[in-house]
Amino acid sequence: MMPIERITQLPQPPDRPDDAHKGTFGRVLLIGGSRGMSGAISLAGISALRGGAGLVYLGVPESIVSIVATTEPSYLVIPLKEDADGRISADAKEQIHQAAAGMDAIAIGPGLGSSDDISQIVAWAYQSIDLPMVVDADALNALASSADSIPVCKSPRVLTPHPGEFARLTGHTIDDIQSNREELSAEFAEQLNVVLLLKGQRTVITDGQRLAINETGNSGMATGGSGDVLTGLIASLLAQGIEAFESAQLAAHLHGLAGDLAAQELSKPGLIASDLPRYVARAWDRL
Repeated sequence: MMPIERITQLPQPPDRPDDAHKGTFGRVLLIGGSRGMSGAISLAGISALRGGAGLVYLGVPESIVSIVATTEPSYLVIPLKEDADGRISADAKEQIHQAAAGMDAIAIGPGLGSSDDISQIVAWAYQSIDLPMVVDADALNALASSADSIPVCKSPRVLTPHPGEFARLTGHTIDDIQSNREELSAEFAEQLNVVLLLKGQRTVITDGQRLAINETGNSGMATGGSGDVLTGLIASLLAQGIEAFESAQLAAHLHGLAGDLAAQELSKPGLIASDLPRYVARAWDRL
């Protein structure tokens, strides 16, 4: 590997011209959700809005459309074909393909669940959709099932595993990963031409040539749904035209800062993931 450049300065936030309209700030498509797992995709959608995206669309199984739609009125919901267990079906590929037309960024994973159909959808979307893409949660596990053959894509890909998911992607043990977070992250990112965001204390962001360490965040964020908020933020910044590495770095900072501001008022034990989007607005103000 070439020597890695250490990045310590935050990227510039997206411009917000006064004469803008909602189309100026990008269109985001988030794919996820399943029966009993509507919260994850809803959190990602709210967070994409808080990240500044002009229009946010959530593609979810038909049976949870009403639940997801009533969680937040500011995003749009697209019903997708589902299997008998309320997970997105492989028959939804054409719907997803049509929904992706005209979008500026996509994220896939929050609340997807696991099935053979999900694995097919993720592999197809990862390889075929020519948009910047965030891959998180169950979509990472679907990729891990064929980790030896993850394709190298021309379109930007941001993968956001926690150590357990990264272990499944790489075959390394969690202990080995935690002892070599920077080196293994950079090797993986360079090999697959992706931006890798390895979650945890001092989150690592790398594209194999550059590496940044996030210094914001606290243990109150170790709660279900926190990662879904991060997914929405990254996708939102991608849709606003920020490059993949910079989107991941800035989103990690905002996400952690929102958690720090929330913990100051609510306490670390009392912090839950649905608090974070509200504090993302305050984090922008601090930034």
